[in-house]
Amino acid sequence: MGYRVAVVGATGAVGREILKTLAERAFPITEIAALASARSAGQEISFGEKKVLKVQNLETFDFTGWDIALFSPGASVSAVHAPRAAKAGCIVIDNTSQFRMEPDVPLVVPEVNPDALKKAKRGIIANPNCSTIQMVVALKPLHDLFTIRRVVVATYQAVAGAGKEGMDELFIQSRGSFVGDPASPEQFTKQIAFNCIPHIDRFMDDGATKEEWKMAVETRKILDPDISVFATCVRVPVFIGHSEAVVVECEEPVDLERARAVLRDAPGVILHDKQEDGGYVTPIECVGEDATYVSRLRIDPTVPNGLAFWCVSDNLRKGAALNAVQIAETMIALDLIRPRAHRV
Repeated sequence: MGYRVAVVGATGAVGREILKTLAERAFPITEIAALASARSAGQEISFGEKKVLKVQNLETFDFTGWDIALFSPGASVSAVHAPRAAKAGCIVIDNTSQFRMEPDVPLVVPEVNPDALKKAKRGIIANPNCSTIQMVVALKPLHDLFTIRRVVVATYQAVAGAGKEGMDELFIQSRGSFVGDPASPEQFTKQIAFNCIPHIDRFMDDGATKEEWKMAVETRKILDPDISVFATCVRVPVFIGHSEAVVVECEEPVDLERARAVLRDAPGVILHDKQEDGGYVTPIECVGEDATYVSRLRIDPTVPNGLAFWCVSDNLRKGAALNAVQIAETMIALDLIRPRAHRV
């Protein structure tokens, strides 16, 4: 059984990664449509090794008869067109922040809370923030074992999180620094080349940025409403691959070997934790990979039942495209969606 699948925002960095991921994983597709804004309509975009898609105009696209729509066009666009697609009977998996905290929209990481997909009453499922996804994949097995009560995290987030424009700015500034060209920040508030910026998204009334707020509220919605999360989110001059330094406080006494064992067996996690030079994974090594890599696992003796670790993941894959495709795959596995031709 194959599905009719639409990819919305197909010309963006995440949209292209979604198309690539669908092809690589041999997702069961009978027909696929690449959708974007009117100005991108008519462009050609690759799907797999041989197929080329002509981009269609989202504004005029009719979702009637389509099974799944993978959205990544920006929140304001999703706000208009995701409900339109869902009303036409198409299951929407949305990568933007538009629906994440709405109580009747599941916020899902398949390795963590797949049963939430059964509550998709509106036909819309939200993909969490990229920095949240990799963290909860690593936290889930530890929470099941030790019951996490508090998380303190510092992120080191790649410029790909700001889209192609962010990646272009890092490249241009890096190149310009060697020939004496002045840096002219446009996508970021300060020079990003050879610098770190402790500011992602807008500031909120309590002094946190919205990115930091997202990590807190999304973790609670996905994993456990009783977990407290304090985040500091930093943009760093890395093209792709988010890194996080995470410290957790647990209810149960923490045993390091049990923690290693449960992480070693956890879905979506690869433990690479050697106490030696190079015995850890860095963001450049996770590019193009599906897993969340956990390293530097150690006891934090400064708090009761404390545990610290370092994790990295490709923010365009597991942090966006792959997670969205995995949601669709999980819905199929749970028999929550069938191709139109086979629906009763």
